[in-house]
Amino acid sequence: MYDDKELKEYRDLLKPPDKFEEGFDWKTIVGAIFIGFLMMPGSMYLQLVIGQGIGPAARWVTIILFAEIAKRSYTHLKQQEIFLLYYMAGAALASPFQGLLWNQYLVQSDAARMLGLTEFIPQWVAPALGSGSYLERTFMHRDWLVPIMLLIGAQLVQRIDHFGLGYSLYRITSDVEKLPFPMAPVGALGTMALAESTEDKKTGWKWRVFSIGGVIGLAFGFFYVLLPALSGLLFTEPIRLIPIPWIELTQHTEDVLPAVATGLQFDLGLVFIGMVLPFWAVIGGLVGLIVTIVANPVLYSHGILHRWHPGMATVETVFANNFDFYMSFGIGLGLAIGAVGVYYVIKSFRSSSGGLDFSALFNPPEGRGDINFWVSISIYVFSTLCYIAFCVWLVPSFPWIFFVLYGFIYTPVISYITARMEGVAGQFIALPMVREFSFIAGAKFFGYQGLEIWYAPIPIHNYGEATVQFRQIELTGTSLRGIIKAEILVFPIVMISSLLFSQFLWQLAPIPSPEYPFAQELWHLQALNTLLLQTSTLEGNSLFFEALSGPVVLSGLGLGLVLYSVLNVLGLPVLLVYGVVRGLGQSTPHGMLLEVVGALLGRFYFLKKYGAQWRHYAPVLLAGFSCGMGLTGMFAMGCTLIMKSLGRLAY
Repeated sequence: MYDDKELKEYRDLLKPPDKFEEGFDWKTIVGAIFIGFLMMPGSMYLQLVIGQGIGPAARWVTIILFAEIAKRSYTHLKQQEIFLLYYMAGAALASPFQGLLWNQYLVQSDAARMLGLTEFIPQWVAPALGSGSYLERTFMHRDWLVPIMLLIGAQLVQRIDHFGLGYSLYRITSDVEKLPFPMAPVGALGTMALAESTEDKKTGWKWRVFSIGGVIGLAFGFFYVLLPALSGLLFTEPIRLIPIPWIELTQHTEDVLPAVATGLQFDLGLVFIGMVLPFWAVIGGLVGLIVTIVANPVLYSHGILHRWHPGMATVETVFANNFDFYMSFGIGLGLAIGAVGVYYVIKSFRSSSGGLDFSALFNPPEGRGDINFWVSISIYVFSTLCYIAFCVWLVPSFPWIFFVLYGFIYTPVISYITARMEGVAGQFIALPMVREFSFIAGAKFFGYQGLEIWYAPIPIHNYGEATVQFRQIELTGTSLRGIIKAEILVFPIVMISSLLFSQFLWQLAPIPSPEYPFAQELWHLQALNTLLLQTSTLEGNSLFFEALSGPVVLSGLGLGLVLYSVLNVLGLPVLLVYGVVRGLGQSTPHGMLLEVVGALLGRFYFLKKYGAQWRHYAPVLLAGFSCGMGLTGMFAMGCTLIMKSLGRLAY
């Protein structure tokens, strides 16, 4: 696996610098305040209005604004300063207190009343229904003190935990196994392009390519985001020239392709992502999708996909198929990926000539600011014990052994599987319904009854994605000491601003309400689905527990191992395996075609035209496109927020 040519190509795409700097100074402090008090409310508002925040694009918007301010101040931002802004924007946009808006709705929801669950939702999640805070629509009430303090405590442990297992896995997968992490250069090269643009030197290729992507993103964002938002303010119905999120075709193809979700997604960003991802990983995803299209009618005819029926759209079809088959099958495939990864680690230990240098764990590059490997493991153990203590305190009647298994068995295994998936194919992987099945098992076999377990800070985490972030930090030449200082700075800012703006949005109008259309349309359905699942720990039985099929899990495991072995014997790229796993997951079946278009364009047109340099161009182009989309999204959010605020003031 480590000799795969494409893996080496992506590993060599961007070399870490020889010199590392912290990049933490007064500009970073001002940037953190700007992000917390200007960018975060926009993202929170968009989540309630259109169902998605500003996303990664907000990072580029922030950086560009600060870069332009620096230019006019006759100075420039260093590469490390730019990356710290990028990093802090990602931390701030998580907006932890936004979860309280959902909690207040859940307690008051029609779904909770219909199912008779209102009284069972614990008061450390949200105050009881009679609380005066609901009439006043305020979190500044004594009834909210315990939920807020609990949230702050859990967030604090989570930020400390960031430098635990996630960092340890980065050291293993990047320093020792030297996996390529194909998505890491997107953020790294993007910040380099913006650093290049702020210098007085002759403008290089990075800024030019970033600008091209930015213009494309602005043009596409105008039709995809801005036009629907502005027209929705002026007219009774928004004008959507490009369907969001996709054109639904499932009901038109159900006679020919029963139980197959069909449609077309027109998000241009998927084309750029296809250009960045390893070619064979994308092709593997297409193979997995084709297998799904062929297999689903067969599985339906044999009664395996029995929950699907004519008339279902994409979301219902994918949900029903996952419930009947693909959930268990995906667990088996995920276990196969994990087994292959463990096999290679064991093989490297047994073979003195395995090619892996484990001394790199204890001898990191000088100046990178690394934490001692054993210290990071200790952080993971400490934080996991904190989570376990929280859970035992909040849910004393649930078997404590589950918390130990979550934190010290499941979390390390799934995190390592994901770290390898990110390292090889740039894809996040998760085993579905593990948390839910374990709760139902606790109720079924250990006599637990209640809803508290669904809201407790369970130590089920997936730290594999953090490895990409640490790789980006390394590629930009940013010392880890600067990142730790940024975390200490941004934490209180995020806590304060998130609470204040959650309060502001709730005061502006009830949530959900017509002022927040996404929440108005979909929160009831989400609450109904969520609470229906939670009733399983009250009744002691659940259809979800019955959905787990041992034979199907074993078939997924067997197929994954056989497929991997065949590819190894035939000398085909192993990235196909990771792609097939992703394609069979059915998470975004309609977007796969545009990713394939991007991969084919990159491989057979741009790679031939620009040669090996195209590998450097593609991530910067994607970063620029994200920035352009973010600018249009921020403008749309600003116009909407101003108009809504004026409408409130008028009365």
